Amino acid sequence: MNDVIEIHDYWNPRKQYFCLHLILTIAVLMKPSNELFYLIKSLTKSEKRYFKLSSSLQQGEKNYVKLFDAIEAQSTYDEELIKELFKGSTFINHLPSEKNHLYNLLLKSLRNFHSDKSVPAQMQEHLKDIEILYNKALYKECLKIVQKAKKLAKLHEEFYFVLELINWERVLIEEGYSRGRFNQSINKLIDEEEDVLEKLRNLAEYQILYSKINYVFRKGGYTRNEKEQRIVNDIMHHRLITGKNTALSVKASTACYYIQGLCAWTNRDLELAFSNFELVMDRFKKNPLLINELPKRYSRVLNNQLLYYIDTKNFEKFFKNLDHMKSLAKRPAFRSIDLQIRIFTFSTISELIACEATGDYERGERVVDQILAGLRKYKEKISKEDVILYYYNISRLYLGCGDYKKALEYINKVLNDNEANLRQDLFVFARILNLVIHYELENYDLLEYIIKSTSRFIKKKNRDYKYENTILRYMKKLVRAKQAHLNTDGIITQFTADLKMLYSDPYEKITLEYFDVLNWLKSKSIPKKS
Repeated sequence: MNDVIEIHDYWNPRKQYFCLHLILTIAVLMKPSNELFYLIKSLTKSEKRYFKLSSSLQQGEKNYVKLFDAIEAQSTYDEELIKELFKGSTFINHLPSEKNHLYNLLLKSLRNFHSDKSVPAQMQEHLKDIEILYNKALYKECLKIVQKAKKLAKLHEEFYFVLELINWERVLIEEGYSRGRFNQSINKLIDEEEDVLEKLRNLAEYQILYSKINYVFRKGGYTRNEKEQRIVNDIMHHRLITGKNTALSVKASTACYYIQGLCAWTNRDLELAFSNFELVMDRFKKNPLLINELPKRYSRVLNNQLLYYIDTKNFEKFFKNLDHMKSLAKRPAFRSIDLQIRIFTFSTISELIACEATGDYERGERVVDQILAGLRKYKEKISKEDVILYYYNISRLYLGCGDYKKALEYINKVLNDNEANLRQDLFVFARILNLVIHYELENYDLLEYIIKSTSRFIKKKNRDYKYENTILRYMKKLVRAKQAHLNTDGIITQFTADLKMLYSDPYEKITLEYFDVLNWLKSKSIPKKS
């Protein structure tokens, strides 16, 4: 009887909590799942057509096809509408199991549709064939497929599959021994297995190094203090980075040069970064099959090269490479939604930055339209960090062309969406950009409050750097001068001089990547009469 809650006990705080917890649990369990809806909406026309064709081969009534069509027709998932649509049908009484059945059928259809699209998919098919032939005691035929699959796996450096195929080869050799056939040596396989394991360990070590340098990017984009610099230095002096011939495979070599490029990039050694990215691209050019195996790495390196061309103001090469980046979307290896989104975000963000840097605001606004259309198309599939990057750079573009109201609209989208796990450097510089926008809008009274809140935010985020403090100090002086209707020329001159001095420190010069305050101050200066 202890589990029974009487009405008069409801006001007991402990039982009140239990009731609330029970209600919330039931609510979560009763909430319709949207997973099937999202899967259906992610299907391409070809994938849908394949599913329908394969379904047409099945006999009998196919309720799952009716359910598929009904869900596909919805723009947002409405389970009550589905129930109303099929009211009276027997299958609707057990809708959750029907949805689960359709979900599994769609996954099976997708597996079949993409079975020959990638090497890992092909390897999985070979492994299924090997198991079937072995179970039928067709050992000779089984060995042929093992050897064929192993050759393919080695060619594409799919080391996990190589290990599994070596194991099958060992099983078949032992089967041959039991039948009196001793024409193959198990020792050769053992040596081969050790070699593959070493290559796997080697790749894993490079992955750990990549995760460490990526941590610096996740924290703030560039090294801005000694602690972050030590992390980068440790990676740069790691034996796998400084040693010769330490990469045991082509995949590992692309990781090695990519990591070196990222280390140089965080330190703003652009030439060293670019030379390493070129070495990665050289590996891809010499091993074109590798692009299909590592499409994400290929697109990331290409994106870093685009950013390099912007930084070095080589816009001719930038736009040429941008066209190449966009063309990837049409290549078979890049047709997954994940990669389509990656190409879209890389190309549009870099193009937006280039338009702001060149002052081509007309083209920039066309890019903004493309971005907003992409955000509507891909919705939550685009990462929150990329959305923040979009809004930040859109705000910069509108600030540059003098549309301060739109600049404020988009910087507010950044400021209202701060999450602790996202790049905090963006939120800090968004607040600095916010100060400049409000200054242009002449919101001087409001700026006093914003400067104080920005100062608190920066200290809370442990980003108490010279640059940020200098910006806050001089913005406060500019605001007070404007409120008192005083001339600001002297403040701007000293502001400019102090910033130029700060930029002699490489840690502080990095801030120009986020927003060129010097360029903005130049626009505020009144030209001297000759």
